[in-house]
Amino acid sequence: MQRFTPLLIDAARPCRHAPGDRWFVDETYVKVAGRWTYLYRAIDQFGQVIDVLASEHRDLAAARRFFTQARDPMAVGRSR
Repeated sequence: MQRFTPLLIDAARPCRHAPGDRWFVDETYVKVAGRWTYLYRAIDQFGQVIDVLASEHRDLAAARRFFTQARDPMAVGRSR
């Protein structure tokens, strides 16, 4: 597994395209491992999932951080 996983990742990478310029956001409430959880998904116009966040609480600050990081993955860890 350790030998072939990197090869599979490299083979699948060209199939993914760059995220589109239009995004859609889903927010739903699902049961995960017997607990109700808020699930946020960012999806581009091609249907490619950009990022996913699962949270026990509906937290506006966490949702904003999620969308900021999904929009600019290089912003993670950067101070304002």
